[in-house]
Amino acid sequence: MDVRRAEGLHQKADAGRWKVPVEVFSDALERSAAKAFAGRSPSGAELDRYCQSLHLADLALACACAMGHDEAWDHFVREFRPGLYRAADAIDPSGGARDVAEALYAELFGLKERDGIRQSLFRYFHGRSSLATWLRSLIAQRHVDRYRETRRLEPLPEDSSPASIRSETKADHPERTRFVAAMRAVLSAAIAALAPRDRLRLACYYAQEMTLAQIGRLTREHEATVSRQLAKARRAIRADVERRLRIDRGFSAGEIEECFESLVDDAGNLDLADWLDTEPPTAARAAEGTQEIRDRSFYE
Repeated sequence: MDVRRAEGLHQKADAGRWKVPVEVFSDALERSAAKAFAGRSPSGAELDRYCQSLHLADLALACACAMGHDEAWDHFVREFRPGLYRAADAIDPSGGARDVAEALYAELFGLKERDGIRQSLFRYFHGRSSLATWLRSLIAQRHVDRYRETRRLEPLPEDSSPASIRSETKADHPERTRFVAAMRAVLSAAIAALAPRDRLRLACYYAQEMTLAQIGRLTREHEATVSRQLAKARRAIRADVERRLRIDRGFSAGEIEECFESLVDDAGNLDLADWLDTEPPTAARAAEGTQEIRDRSFYE
């Protein structure tokens, strides 16, 4: 990583905002490239393309957090903690994964030192994905590791006992393909039927991964109002999906339940962003969206 290339990427990442030295950022870029090119030496053009594809701003923030800069860490906690908790709740709705998310903070902060260097998990973030995506994968990995460790320590029951281990494998429903197709169709229709105000909140929260505070500034609502309206929209989608499956498709209660299970088991590349406006809300679009919300709310 030559100095001029490192300085240009440092500037593009706005790493100076977090007081990350060029040398530190250059080291992070070199580790990322070494991981990506697996020991071979890339050409200058290849290295440029690779570095330009990275999430440079997220990498700069990770470097600052790994160095222990308070301002960067406060920013990380404020902006990424909501997404971290959402990921944990998605993995385990009972709240069990929240402990995993909380435990991650100590590892990310780097409470331990080795040879005077903070041992922060942020050093393993290479910028190839967004920081939010990387954090979600960390939580999922830690949750699986904890589950396996717990299961490993559980004593095996006697073969003849009522608690003998049963197979958890569930046979695929013969109409799974039809259920998945129906579920996708009605889910798309249910989201499209939402008011523009609700779709905007969903797009900001799930597709753009904005915080409640950021959405509140866009919609001129309190954070608590945004949270309540998001929950209300999710319930409305669920109710509308069930209604469409029951009335439009003629599905029974059991078949509706199979539809939901089928979609969970065979989600493919399903993403709410497929049906939501995913363009970043620039200042101009934010003004338009807010005006639309005000006009719409006048008639509600």
